[in-house]
Amino acid sequence: MPPPRVPTKADRYHPAAFVEMLLSSLLGLVASLVLSIDAVKLAADPNAALSCNISDTISCAKVGLTWQANLLGFPNAFLGLIAEPVVITIAVAALGGVRFPRWFMISAQVVYSIGLAFAYWLFYEAYFVIGALCPWCLAITVTTTLVFASMTRVNILEGHLGAGTKRLLERPLRLGADVAGVIVFVAVLAAMVLYKYV
Repeated sequence: MPPPRVPTKADRYHPAAFVEMLLSSLLGLVASLVLSIDAVKLAADPNAALSCNISDTISCAKVGLTWQANLLGFPNAFLGLIAEPVVITIAVAALGGVRFPRWFMISAQVVYSIGLAFAYWLFYEAYFVIGALCPWCLAITVTTTLVFASMTRVNILEGHLGAGTKRLLERPLRLGADVAGVIVFVAVLAAMVLYKYV
């Protein structure tokens, strides 16, 4: 029986995208863990002093005590503890040379698209309705945006989202249009936060 083949450099596709997914998901996992611990503290004592309670408007506690932070009946951060390890596994496996089938990558795209929509709904609620922002929640919003962009890039360039989509968007992606778009988008978010809360 021949020994297992060691993946070569040629087997590793879109390494920058998967490195970004790995790093962003690790940060997202840390943020989810901190928020989960804080949620337990708030459940025991709604007046608990959390490390990210900076002011009345920059406060994890103020956001964490709302119904929006517990939409499904438990802290939203628990979802991050489930989702982020999956993305980390996909990124590590891809960097090791694993190529996932089209159905798997499309499924991951759909699930992560739902996650992105959820993250921005929470940002909207915090920014316009609750009137306070949670620094760790903002970190998750940014990392979710970065992972979504990289996953979408891979799926387009691999043709998982259709040959027509690849033909239309391959050149702009190769020129870094998606990277520039994400930078501008995150800059707009940062400007919104600074304008209203700093």
